Amino acid sequence: MRRRIFGLLLGAVAVVLGASGAVSADEPPAGFTALFNGKDLAGWRGGETFDHRKLLAMSADERKEQIRKWTAADQKNSLLEVSDATKKSHWYVENGELVNDGFGAYASTEKDYGDFELLVDYRTVPKADSGIYLRGVPQVQIWDSSLPDPQNLGLAKGSGGLWNNSAGAPGKDPLVKADKPLGEWNRFRIVMRGDKVTVSLNDQKVVDDARMENYYDRAVSVPEKGPIQLQTHGGEIRWRNIFIRDLSGSAK
Repeated sequence: MRRRIFGLLLGAVAVVLGASGAVSADEPPAGFTALFNGKDLAGWRGGETFDHRKLLAMSADERKEQIRKWTAADQKNSLLEVSDATKKSHWYVENGELVNDGFGAYASTEKDYGDFELLVDYRTVPKADSGIYLRGVPQVQIWDSSLPDPQNLGLAKGSGGLWNNSAGAPGKDPLVKADKPLGEWNRFRIVMRGDKVTVSLNDQKVVDDARMENYYDRAVSVPEKGPIQLQTHGGEIRWRNIFIRDLSGSAK
């Protein structure tokens, strides 16, 4: 009888978690697909801050070789380069989490995306600085908002802003500070339609339908399609629950 009651309690807990939006590390919500399978780097390649239009303009052989350099274990500053300090690749999987030691190339999706809704959980460490590139364009900012800010970069305003927008432009700074304390998991919900981006961090809206400027050429819009990229920037960051929903052709 006790076992049955315990089983019923577990079932009730599962229902409550489902209702609250909690998601397991390997099961995307309805309508979403997982970009990270919790086991390996399948579906990911290396990349860097590089105009995606230039990559697409290369010949097939040139493009293949460039991607190989960004990804291969025998190349410096690549996705799979082995760190002398840890003897692990700069990117590796641990306990179902995608881990980066703060160095190497960026984890970039092999597939390009147009309009989408992206869910991403991340956890980082003191002094870390990272971000998420949308269609290969920098970036939704992630950083340690507790650091001193002698250059007045806006650290104290928190993460989630479109950091590479021009000073004073909508979306450059987050509307509210929504970061959780370092060591805790944060969740982004990022919606991109055309060149407009809305970002929620931990269920608080930090960017509201702001135009994302094209870092590589501000006179033109961001590319219609491009990869999702997880930036490396000198401090460990862990990722999980990376889910995407294609919004191409859907109404706003």
